[in-house]
Amino acid sequence: MRILVVEDDPDMCHFIARGLRAQSYAVDVATTGEEALQRVSDSPYDAVLLDAMIPQPDGFALCRRFRAEGMDVAILMLTARDALSDRVEGLDAGADDYLIKPFHFPELLARLRALLRRRGTRQFPVIGVADLLIDTRSHRATRGERALILTAKEYALLEFLATHAGRVLGREEISEHVWDGDFDAFSKLIEVYISRLRRIVDRESDAKLIHTIRGAGYVLGIRDEAEG
Repeated sequence: MRILVVEDDPDMCHFIARGLRAQSYAVDVATTGEEALQRVSDSPYDAVLLDAMIPQPDGFALCRRFRAEGMDVAILMLTARDALSDRVEGLDAGADDYLIKPFHFPELLARLRALLRRRGTRQFPVIGVADLLIDTRSHRATRGERALILTAKEYALLEFLATHAGRVLGREEISEHVWDGDFDAFSKLIEVYISRLRRIVDRESDAKLIHTIRGAGYVLGIRDEAEG
């Protein structure tokens, strides 16, 4: 799940990004409207957390531009301006929700999850592949009767593979959705995490779920030996 945080206050930006990464989200940041436009032109995002008072174009103008260009991304607008007219302006510009600063981080997470569910990003709160179950709300996974102990990044990778079970996912697609924008898709880190997941998910099971497809990428699911 990839999130763009558009915020010009360095402390607030760091606070939000760090909290989201701890919850297994891949996070990119932008401090101006122009930088945000460049980010969204380069990569797809599941949601944008958008401060209203960023340097030009401001959050309201940026939100209107996103919608005018047909972007269906979930937009949560953040601002210290709490006047009713400001909230109305943000929603009329195309924001899906509006959160007043200062806020408690658990509320931001809850609103973000609600937006993603409404936009269909998480149509199935529990993903099942064979005897692997992933609860996308609690970020917990089990294989049979065994609870899987995962780091935030291991969980994010496993959820992405399971969401697209049966489809071969290339390095660039994985890095785009699980890591941040500056991540090198061809580094060895993806292989390292795939290897870790194999040890965690497949170590006590006869049926292996995580497979490497040479020259193509990785796939999660039950495969015949003839398939590789």
